[in-house]
Amino acid sequence: MADTLHPEATHHLPIFITPPGHTDVLMVVTAGFLVLAVVTFGVLYFRLHSLPEHIAHKSQKVQMELVAVLCLIALFTHMHIFWIAGLILAFIDMPDFGTPLRRIARSVEKMVGIESPAETAEVEQKAVAAAAHHDEEAPALANMPAEEPRGLAKKPAIAAPLKKEPSHA
Repeated sequence: MADTLHPEATHHLPIFITPPGHTDVLMVVTAGFLVLAVVTFGVLYFRLHSLPEHIAHKSQKVQMELVAVLCLIALFTHMHIFWIAGLILAFIDMPDFGTPLRRIARSVEKMVGIESPAETAEVEQKAVAAAAHHDEEAPALANMPAEEPRGLAKKPAIAAPLKKEPSHA
């Protein structure tokens, strides 16, 4: 190696200077570290961007799909307000308006005497199943009087009036 050195070069070269034709170890280590750092940073970045979606999914929120869309919009547009909105929505419990309204609708249908579509479908399935098991009784059922239309059921009997409680002052 002494033959290849320049006459004005120092005789004690640092360890990172490699002789010609040999592998540059420092460059290989630096390239590996750089690739590892970029991949780690990318995984951390994508994990952070999907954090609100994971939070909403774990707690089975109603607005989970909205949170996921907000996270994607924030990822592609680089507008962080969408990510913040998704994070806030992931932590908030949205009230369930659907269940009480469905119960009110079913109660009103029962009061009026209309069968709900779910009950009508159950009655039809039971009738089909009964007809399949009792083929020999089918002629006897054909002679029966016709039923009322399916949408209208008989009105329920009115209960006896309740006694009023004395008002408390």
